[in-house]
Parts: sequence; C-alpha cells; structure tokens
Amino acid sequence: MSKLTLEISEPLTEALRIPPDEKLSRVRTELAVRLYQKGLLSFGKARELAQMSKWEFHWLLGKEEVERSYDLEELATDLNTLESLS
Repeated sequence: MSKLTLEISEPLTEALRIPPDEKLSRVRTELAVRLYQKGLLSFGKARELAQMSKWEFHWLLGKEEVERSYDLEELATDLNTLESLS
C-alpha cells in the first residue's frame, strides 16, 4: 500500500488563518473538497480523506456550492442496490 505524506513548513502552517487545533482537519477537508470538485477523487474517497460521514460530506459540498457528479456507473450501482432491497 502506497502512502503519501505532505509536509507543510512551519511558516506556512503559522500563516494559516485557522485555529491551531483545527489546522489538520481543515487542511484535509479543503483538500478533499477541491480534489472532488476537480474530479480527481470520487465522492467516497474524498469523504474518506475528509474523515466525514456521507451526510457530513454532502452537507459540506452544499455549503461550498460544489456540484455533485453522478455518472452512469453510480446510477447502475444505485439501481442494483434498490433492486436487491425489494
């Protein structure tokens, strides 16, 4: 399994206009939203990066006015799930 570590210098970290105890989670969330918005991460992987539930991440995307992408593969998966429940 590959792991990516991002190091942010202390001057940059201090320059963030975020309370110290919120910096890590906020950077993770911002990164997750932008990667999802640009189509570089799926919804599920982006919310995993943000460490949020499905509903929390949906709420955040709405707050950030980020359009959700929903392709034919996701539709097929959802239809299969609905079919299996009936």
